[in-house]
Amino acid sequence: MPNFVVRCAVPLIIVLAMVVGGCQAVTSRAETGKPLVLTTFTVIADMARQVGGDHVQVESIVKPGAEIHGYDPTPSDLRRVAEADLVLDNGFGLEKWFEQFMSGVDAPHVTLSDGVQPIPIHTGDSAGHPNPHAWMSPTAAQTYVTGIEHALSELLPEHQADFAAAADAYRSKIKVIADDLTETLAAVPRERRALVSCEGAFSYLARDAGLTERYLWPVNAEADPTPQDVAAVVDFVEQQRVPAVFCESTVSDAAQRQVAAQSGARFGGVLYVDSLSEPDGPVPTYLDLLRHDLSTIADGLGGAAPAGGAAR
Repeated sequence: MPNFVVRCAVPLIIVLAMVVGGCQAVTSRAETGKPLVLTTFTVIADMARQVGGDHVQVESIVKPGAEIHGYDPTPSDLRRVAEADLVLDNGFGLEKWFEQFMSGVDAPHVTLSDGVQPIPIHTGDSAGHPNPHAWMSPTAAQTYVTGIEHALSELLPEHQADFAAAADAYRSKIKVIADDLTETLAAVPRERRALVSCEGAFSYLARDAGLTERYLWPVNAEADPTPQDVAAVVDFVEQQRVPAVFCESTVSDAAQRQVAAQSGARFGGVLYVDSLSEPDGPVPTYLDLLRHDLSTIADGLGGAAPAGGAAR
């Protein structure tokens, strides 16, 4: 008998997604020898791989380079979640599509931002909701790693010692990067310690690094920045003499380049937040993402301040 199981007792939404192809054969845990850990996006998938090692098969629903906030799950995604042995999500409202996605799914589900002190969004209609980008804080990321460690240990208790050792080593690597950032930014004048980005995705990182955060739009804004938004950021950059401004990889940088041109600041480069790159890209792992972003920020803020304006 072939080594697979046919899963027909799945939630109605998954049955509907399968209607064209009928009830499909699904590779079993017995065939791979590894449980399937399904994550909502690539950053936490990489974290899970670092902790889980060869004991688990980890897959991300959202692919490298894709935007997580407004993701629209596919029929294939719905089938995959029915196969999962464990599902990991970020929480804090990042995956607005996730609750309906998980309806009726029996797999254990762990939200990795649990235990992280949220930073509220204070702009527009989003006031009071938590900023979801907690993984951008190296400190909060260590909480994510601990959550993954505990979830995997419950899933495969026989490998608990392996997960604990891998998690300890991984947390140490994250801490080293955070310490390097603090040391690098120590030489930046206090009045220039400002992180100006397109989206308000760096609240947790800014808190860790002692930076003032300024952005063109809040988290997951549905509209382009207005001329008033751009003018307000230009004024901030000029008054603080911020040497460089930045933008995230998954959004257009046109408005931020306008800020740079009008304020005299440099466009300091692209930052990665919501997605890792493909393996041959600049940030194939979460540690690479942190190193890239923190070095880009440090290089930008350590440069010469724009001419004109007076530091407060």
